[in-house]
Amino acid sequence: MADRRKTCACHRCGAQLRVPPEAQALRCTTCLAVTWVRQNEPFGLAHNGDIQLENFLKKPIGFLTSKFDLFASSINKYPGSSMPCHRQGSKRALLCGVNYRESIWELKGTINDVKCMRYFLVEKMGFPNDSILILTEDETDPNRKPTKQNIESALKWLVKGCKSGDSLVFHYSGHGKQQLNFTGDEVDGYDETLCSLDWETEGMILDDEINATIVRPLPKGVKLHAIIDACHSGTILDLPYLCRKRREGNYIWENNNPPSGARKGTDGGLAISFSACGDNQTSTDTDTDALSRDKVMTGAMTYFFIQAMQSDQPEMTYGYLLRAIHNAIQKASTTVGLSGPIAALVGRVFHTGFSQEPQLSSSEIFDIDTVPFIL
Repeated sequence: MADRRKTCACHRCGAQLRVPPEAQALRCTTCLAVTWVRQNEPFGLAHNGDIQLENFLKKPIGFLTSKFDLFASSINKYPGSSMPCHRQGSKRALLCGVNYRESIWELKGTINDVKCMRYFLVEKMGFPNDSILILTEDETDPNRKPTKQNIESALKWLVKGCKSGDSLVFHYSGHGKQQLNFTGDEVDGYDETLCSLDWETEGMILDDEINATIVRPLPKGVKLHAIIDACHSGTILDLPYLCRKRREGNYIWENNNPPSGARKGTDGGLAISFSACGDNQTSTDTDTDALSRDKVMTGAMTYFFIQAMQSDQPEMTYGYLLRAIHNAIQKASTTVGLSGPIAALVGRVFHTGFSQEPQLSSSEIFDIDTVPFIL
């Protein structure tokens, strides 16, 4: 009897997959990514498995459905350990979201950012469930609350024992600030910082500390990507080179090495950071109807990063990704709502034309328009 099963293309690698009757999703045997084959599933996937940008814009709520929450609830359960164990493989991620609930600094979209990023990494990028560590206020384990001590411990976990071929991801969504630098290793005279849940009592996490923890130890062959959705985050990893957009519209690399001569590079590995904005700029949460009819809050940087990664661009380069995020944020700037202390202080409901310029920085200079972006 003839085999009547249909085929579809893996959304990630393009391999042809045979679809059994009534199947809703398939795991690719080549790249292990999951491809949904029903149109009513998350992301509004078509039967050929391709992710359409328009559907993604219309249905980001698919990240947060009860089906997703059931899937996500199992990811962080590791008996006998407060940290995920390392699986045989080369992908590992730390995702941190801080909402600062019941404070004047409260944000609405950061934990949603983590949920979206986790789903994206596991289902679309092939990251193993047990190689992702989550820190948010929703976690019941006290070791997984985004306190300063826990974030610092998690950063050490991220790079511990990494070896050539490993791909590491650090995603942070929360507040970022600046403070005066007194050591002479900042070009602009300010340290950039991340604000933990307890930053007002325990202090902020300095860019110097982040660099020393997850950048300088990176051995040859290891690649680290940071996606930072926070204010004043342009050089939050203190990387030696910053890719700056010129007035003409093109990008050039600038030397961001400290005047003091302090070493900020890796131990042979590659560290690359996508930040929500420049060191002197602010970023924002979004609550537009375009994101969801239920007004699910997300960070602009996180949302548009994932959106750009879901596009049908045949070859995703760093340059394409950077420009796509920039263009999407600029296009949305007249409809994106503010939340948190900024909105409370200035009394504005909508932010029209906010100055948020996504930044790319790196431990090495490379051609952003020819080097493919691969997690």
